[in-house]
Amino acid sequence: MKRPDRPDRGSPSESAPRHGTAGQRGTVSLARALSKLGFCSRAQGDRLTRAGTVRVNGVVVRDPSLRVTPERDVIEVDGARVARVERVYLMLNKPRGVITTAADEQGRDTVYALLADAGLPWLAPVGRLDKASEGLLLLTNDSAWAARITAPDAHLDKTYHVQVDRLPDALLLDALSVGIDDRGERLALKSVRELRRGDRNAWLEIVLDEGRNRQIRRVLAAFDIGVLRLVRVAIGTLVLGELAKGAWRPLGASEVASVGGRRDS
Repeated sequence: MKRPDRPDRGSPSESAPRHGTAGQRGTVSLARALSKLGFCSRAQGDRLTRAGTVRVNGVVVRDPSLRVTPERDVIEVDGARVARVERVYLMLNKPRGVITTAADEQGRDTVYALLADAGLPWLAPVGRLDKASEGLLLLTNDSAWAARITAPDAHLDKTYHVQVDRLPDALLLDALSVGIDDRGERLALKSVRELRRGDRNAWLEIVLDEGRNRQIRRVLAAFDIGVLRLVRVAIGTLVLGELAKGAWRPLGASEVASVGGRRDS
């Protein structure tokens, strides 16, 4: 798509954009508006704005913090008007070794390669799984829905199946359930139980209702337990089920409502 000519710095077309009603203040920042409209992430909106590709009511804006009202103001990127796109909600079975990011400076595979050629709008992951972890990952362009799921006070259960390099006993499972203090941060597991065991290792089911960075791995490491595999199998009532590794599927309306409440219009 052809980028519109950029006006010279200081020209009238780069002055503050005029809004429809004098004295009205916008409801959100410009970068946030691009995210709310489902066009891109807030960080991408910030970069697009600073690059001079965004116009508001016909005026080039380079300040991503400018307050706008998406329902009222005309926002364009590269000369094309940004309109609210259809909301998309999907689940993906993330394979191990794939990273949860849009682009990687080291050229590693990302989850977006699994969505290529699907004709989907921009989507953002709802939370993350680190490179070594696998399983259920949600993606959407509904930032409000994603925020309700990841909010600290949501306490939405997330269930993991974890293969560990030892055979736990009841005392160890009880100790894991209590949790640890790590560098001033309290790390608790909502529940831990053994699923099955072999000769040298076992599978545990671990449930979290909060999202600390590498929480399960840090708790297990405190007990000198190595993680062989870590698979997220459920978020709230959403279950990974038989979805093949690397595959994805859209969520139904009832599934969307079950974990994130109402859909935004």
